[in-house]
Amino acid sequence: MRPALVVLALLAALIAAPLLIGSLLPRDHVATSAVTLRQPPGTVWTVVRDLGGVGKWWSEVKQVERVPDPGGRELWRQTLGSNAALTLVVAVEVPPQRLITQIDAPRGAPFGGFWVYELTPSGGGTRVTVTEQGWVANPLFRFLSRVVFGHYGTLDSYLTALGKRFGEDVMPVHLVGPRRE
Repeated sequence: MRPALVVLALLAALIAAPLLIGSLLPRDHVATSAVTLRQPPGTVWTVVRDLGGVGKWWSEVKQVERVPDPGGRELWRQTLGSNAALTLVVAVEVPPQRLITQIDAPRGAPFGGFWVYELTPSGGGTRVTVTEQGWVANPLFRFLSRVVFGHYGTLDSYLTALGKRFGEDVMPVHLVGPRRE
C-alpha cells in the first residue's frame, strides 16, 4: 500500500508543480526576434504581406484561407501542423514597413495576442523584426509555453523559413526589453 501512495504523491506533485509555477508566471509576454535579409524592403514586404501564401514556404502552416467578415475586417484562418486553427485579423498595415496581425480570440480562448512585423532598410537589405505580444490564460499552458516550448520558437521558425524562401540561411537574434504598442 505504501509504494502506491508514494507513486500517487509523486504524480500529484508532477501535476501540481507546473500548475503552481504557471500561476506565478505573468499572463502576458513579449518576445522579439529579428533577421537581416539581402532583399530590398519591397520584395520582403510582398512575401510577408501575402498571408494567403505563407503555407507555401512555412512548413508550420498547412492551410490558409480567407474568411469573410461582415464587419469588413481582413481575416485569415491558418491551420497549423497540429491541426489547430487560428483566425488572424490584419489590424495595422503600413507598406512596406509595418504589419500587425492579431489572433481573433473569442472570450474564454486559451491564448491570443499580436504579431508586429517591422521591416527596415539595412545595408542594402532588410532587417525583419517580429514581436509577439501574447497572453496565455491557463496556468499549465503558461508553464509549458514559457519553460518547455519558449516564446521564441514560432518566431524563429517563421523568420528562418522566410530566409529560406529567399534562398538565405539566417539565424534569428532575440531582442530583449519590453516593446509595447
